[in-house]
Amino acid sequence: MNEPALIENVTVQLLTDLLQGAGYRTNESEQGGIVQLLSASQGIGFAVRFGNPSPEPGTFLDFTLSCALRVNGALPSGLVEKWNQSKRFSRLSEQGGFLVLEMDVVVAGGVNQRYLRASIELWDRLLQEFLLYLRTFSAAPQSGKAKESAAAADGNGAETAERVDAAKNITMAGQLDAEQDAVDTDIQGRKTYAADDKTNTVAL
Repeated sequence: MNEPALIENVTVQLLTDLLQGAGYRTNESEQGGIVQLLSASQGIGFAVRFGNPSPEPGTFLDFTLSCALRVNGALPSGLVEKWNQSKRFSRLSEQGGFLVLEMDVVVAGGVNQRYLRASIELWDRLLQEFLLYLRTFSAAPQSGKAKESAAAADGNGAETAERVDAAKNITMAGQLDAEQDAVDTDIQGRKTYAADDKTNTVAL
């Protein structure tokens, strides 16, 4: 029995078919000569950006799934660090007024269709966990000096209210329907891929 051929690079069409086959509506977008795919899951938009090119024109050795949420005001202290310490497979960062969740998928060396489908399923699960994380972060148990401060607080819940207000600075899922198009438009063209050092560069 012949084994299926391994996928050693990806194309725009291949990932479009993969996402649509998994039930995601997908649109192709081009900004400054850079092609990306735009889709959505869990009520929020995300982008697929292509990384290092392979020798064959129009093909790539890796791609990045990215979701950007607009931040109004300051982020709650420790929000980014706690996510990155507790979650594998993805990274969270603050980039010029946006909270950006990213996951890299590498196909160099050869992968199969099941691996790519599993990567999309993993991304969907990460988005679910990400939104839940943002909603519940302000209710996380306090520790150390935070507990001492809370104990010394006067009964008005000032510290808790401050944490809740800070968490509300993040554009949440209920608001994203109205703002996501603006977020995608703003992020497009400002984020480019530097193939020489395998890093994403944000021009802010």
